[in-house]
Amino acid sequence: MKPSTRIISDKWLMEERWDWGKLVTFIPNKKLPVYSWFYFKEGFSRNFVHLMIDLFKLEDGSMVLDPFVGSGTTLVACKERGIDSVGVDIAPLAVFVSQTKTADYKVDELKSIAKKMLQERFEKQDLSKVSRFTRRFFSKPTLEDILFFREKIKMIEDPASRNFFTLALMNAAMKASYAYKDGAVLKVVEKPVPPFRKFFKRIIKKMIKDLERISFKPCRIEVYLGDARKMDFLEDEVFDAIITSPPYLNKIEYTKVYAIEYELFFGDVKIDPVRSYIGLNPKNVSDEFPSYNLPEAAKAYFNDMRMVFEEMFRVLKNGGRASIVVAGGVFPDRVVESDILISELAEKVGFNVDKIIAVNKRVATTRRVVKIGEARESVVILSKS
Repeated sequence: MKPSTRIISDKWLMEERWDWGKLVTFIPNKKLPVYSWFYFKEGFSRNFVHLMIDLFKLEDGSMVLDPFVGSGTTLVACKERGIDSVGVDIAPLAVFVSQTKTADYKVDELKSIAKKMLQERFEKQDLSKVSRFTRRFFSKPTLEDILFFREKIKMIEDPASRNFFTLALMNAAMKASYAYKDGAVLKVVEKPVPPFRKFFKRIIKKMIKDLERISFKPCRIEVYLGDARKMDFLEDEVFDAIITSPPYLNKIEYTKVYAIEYELFFGDVKIDPVRSYIGLNPKNVSDEFPSYNLPEAAKAYFNDMRMVFEEMFRVLKNGGRASIVVAGGVFPDRVVESDILISELAEKVGFNVDKIIAVNKRVATTRRVVKIGEARESVVILSKS
């Protein structure tokens, strides 16, 4: 499909590539080895990352940053191409998943550990330390099995193998749960579930087979728990490219959606709220666009994004490129065109806006019936010179 273009402001043309629509969703990853180890609705696809790698002409020796690494798609895609990469995320779950997906494993050792663990005789578990909130999402036998295997996995000496089986257990636990993730809300939807041990075994077998199916090239990968607004652990001008998707301008509290995983597998880790504005109180922030009279949440979002762009500009090399996937924010009285405002912010910081590519659009309504506009999902391509 040939791209079409139209004028969207006195500064920029917008390229329309509706054939890219699925590429900026997680859907194509669901059937891919390793990429599918953790379903991350907010993520983009492996093919999108490869498309950007080709567009930016990255190769062996290049270094890529994803400051909102999510489930690690950028890093895994770079590992397939032998390109060094760094991921940053404020959420411990995202860091854990990304590290686990990109680690190097000895398949024979994983098979040996799995065989031994799955032969262990069940021991009754104390459920009293599991919150009432989490208990309601599981049958009692399933939850006891999860806790039993969780304790066995803690005894695995090799950290990478321990993480591998923890992620396998997390996947099995959620698929055997009654939890349904409906946007920002967790709902209980009871359903028949298979005996947990067989279910867990099947997932382990699938993940090990994935490692045998996928081909990786040697490269360096680092994953940091950190805030994209202040990446002082990264040096100036070291990255050739940035490929990322910040949280969209919406009302989803991302940490709540993964409350079960955090309680069962991260214990006492303190989780800061992560909203579309990255943890900031939406009051008393500087207004980047006073002439727009934006809602308070949007003011906070763009205040955050200005700080993110300043950090991205600092760590990107001269001549470096950036690809940012963003979406319009829908409010009761309007649609905020995030791609336009993100582009203006990037220019203020010093980036060149090479192009804005619209890839998806949907009708935005208030009270579910009154149309207030169209919300676009776009890829903003930037460069530093």
